[in-house]
Amino acid sequence: MAGEVTLRFDNVTFEYLEKKILLDEACFSVRQGAKITLMGQNGAGKSTIFKLIKGEIKPNKGNVFVANQASIATASQMIDKADLGLNIEDYFAKAFLEVPGNIKSQINKVMEAVNLTVPLDRKVGELSGGQQARILLAFALIQNPDILLLDEPTNNLDKAGIDHLIDFLIMYEKTVIVISHDADFLNCFTEGVIYLDSFTKKTEIYVGDYYSVVEEINMRIERERKKNAQLEKEIQDNKEKVNFFANKGGKMRKLASKLKEEIEDLEENKVDVRREDKTIREFTIPDQGITGTIVTLSSVKVIKNHEPVEKEVDLILRQRDRLLISGPNGIGKSTLLRSLVDGTNEGAKILAGTTVGYYSQDFATLDYEQTVFDSLTSITADGTDITTMRAIAAGFLITGELMGHKISHLSEGQKGLLSFARLVLMKPGLLILDEPTNHINFRHIPIIAKAIDEYGGAIILISHMPDFVKEIKFTHRLDLGKL
Repeated sequence: MAGEVTLRFDNVTFEYLEKKILLDEACFSVRQGAKITLMGQNGAGKSTIFKLIKGEIKPNKGNVFVANQASIATASQMIDKADLGLNIEDYFAKAFLEVPGNIKSQINKVMEAVNLTVPLDRKVGELSGGQQARILLAFALIQNPDILLLDEPTNNLDKAGIDHLIDFLIMYEKTVIVISHDADFLNCFTEGVIYLDSFTKKTEIYVGDYYSVVEEINMRIERERKKNAQLEKEIQDNKEKVNFFANKGGKMRKLASKLKEEIEDLEENKVDVRREDKTIREFTIPDQGITGTIVTLSSVKVIKNHEPVEKEVDLILRQRDRLLISGPNGIGKSTLLRSLVDGTNEGAKILAGTTVGYYSQDFATLDYEQTVFDSLTSITADGTDITTMRAIAAGFLITGELMGHKISHLSEGQKGLLSFARLVLMKPGLLILDEPTNHINFRHIPIIAKAIDEYGGAIILISHMPDFVKEIKFTHRLDLGKL
């Protein structure tokens, strides 16, 4: 990690208005040209660290130093709703205080860097999720920042897009800090990790590639567990001796008092074994119990040369049928799923009375102004009682303290887990899932794959994650690129 220090956190403490501390005296520094992963559990405060770096929020205590007015740019996770009506050229113009005369050639250069070709007069809101992900990345790149912040940059990118991004990051000579749950992606270029422990609220620094750091953290946890087990045994032995000697007189009572002091010392020496990286509990998604045909699909629209073209298909989905929809970014996969949900696809028929559980990659099904509690109770099927609802939510790490929070205050990962809790409570007859692993910690993904594979209703799924897809037994596949 050669180069001068370009960024430093000195004893930074940050808490939200509800007195919820996210960072407690966080300390770390990043050198010029370093490629760093910011790691921690969903909701630990990773996106908050990005906001502190950008100066969007200020620490309650401590200081954030950015050397020599270094320029900072970020590739956000989602395009701001207010920008969806802009065309691509006007969107990129927002990256500059003064729009350069050669903006079109600059846009073309960064579009090439992210492997994307779309007309500059297209509206940003008309682009697919994958195309929007590339636009967000290109928007950061066009600023040529000294510090590039990437928040889940591989979401919605296909393999070609991810390979392109890795090549770019390896060659980029300036500082890069990345939040991502894609372990293989991180391992290709990471040379260090800033680890945010969501329980101590502290940051720890590790040097090495991503897998080496994960192994080092796991070994450290194991050492902490062993140390505590040994101390616990000594404490228990001493407690038994105290109980025995306390009933005796004279010197024995003094010995009991000394042993009590030793117990206090041993208790203080116990380390807080991090409860980091908790995984969600195994779960099942109950189905509505529909028999017979649930979905009939006779035609779909695909995007060819930026225009929709109707194509005939012949698909029938019954209970336990699973349809995987694939195709390149921009072909119209997410648009197809939305048209099924909102009933605008004339070539599709969903059985009347079917409850549709829709997981939208942009969380369009969530009302950001609702509290978590209201969001869960509003879709609870069959009058499920509050205790059961809370137990289901807790299985997705949505604990009591989050229930009163507005959804807008959740991290993207927490919004994803909330969406799964809602699907469980909904008891749908049809699951329509658009990139359901985006924003989700990779430790949760095998559990989610198992629940989806065991689901009793029909499923229509889009996913760019091969390891996830291979865990689900598909009965039908539809490649929109081959129609």
